[in-house]
Amino acid sequence: MPFSHHSHSGQFCTHAVDTLEEMVQTAISKGFQSFALTEHMPRPREDFYPEEEKDYTVEGLAKLFDDFVVEATRLRDVYSSKISILIGFESDWIRPSTQDIIRGLLEKHGAFFDFFVGSIHHVFTIPIDFNDAFYQKARDEAGGTDERLFEAYFNEQDQMLRSLRPLVVGHFDLIRLKSDNPNTEFEGMSVVWEKIHQNLEFISSYGGFLELNSAALRKGLAQPYPCLPICQMFLSMQGRFVLSDDSHGTDQVGTNYPRLLEFIQRAGIKEIHYANRTASSVDVRFPHTGFRAISVSQLERLLS
Repeated sequence: MPFSHHSHSGQFCTHAVDTLEEMVQTAISKGFQSFALTEHMPRPREDFYPEEEKDYTVEGLAKLFDDFVVEATRLRDVYSSKISILIGFESDWIRPSTQDIIRGLLEKHGAFFDFFVGSIHHVFTIPIDFNDAFYQKARDEAGGTDERLFEAYFNEQDQMLRSLRPLVVGHFDLIRLKSDNPNTEFEGMSVVWEKIHQNLEFISSYGGFLELNSAALRKGLAQPYPCLPICQMFLSMQGRFVLSDDSHGTDQVGTNYPRLLEFIQRAGIKEIHYANRTASSVDVRFPHTGFRAISVSQLERLLS
């Protein structure tokens, strides 16, 4: 296995399983060259998920994240001879004030971070991938159709991108997951496509990387995030891609990478990038981290 830029553990994420060290050990056993630890950022009380409400306070969730940074740094040192451990977090954009939380994280822990994953899990502050009931609530708020909710999702994604400029953009079209047709390619949705195009152009303009996320395949979708036409549109803008398994337990580390490779070849993607602490930095916020590229033929050999 080559790389993953997005993962979670049960030690620091309530909807995952297994310890952070077990995740790293599994990545080593599967031959990963690098593995990014990207737990969710802490959030205010109004944005707690249901399973967090009974076990955590705002202070407790913040301490959990601090503990994650300490443990991730320890693991990076312990296993440095076996694997390149990257440390980051998932940004979980919910509202404009999210950027204040992220600014605080970067000020407090910035020396330890290699990058963060910019993602959207909420529309109108409502979770859209947690369960069907929340998705329906967000869809009703948007106007009652998937298409209207898709428009709102990509609008909020635009806010996230322009506010945060994340180096890695996570599961770009996650909004498909709970929709009536999760295998949609947004056919005939002209306004949605205008917004998708706008967001991809902006990512390309500041040098961001689009995550090819295999978790969609694990969840039963026919294509990873993002779907084929989005990848091809980004490719036409000289856009660049990284790999992620978005694992939430040891049994999900590297899952569906062979299928992801088939998709990459179908999309016409010729090279894949990966974060590397010895490469030239591409973002002043993360002076220790750059990105390198390998050809898809090299990736195929790594996966064989």
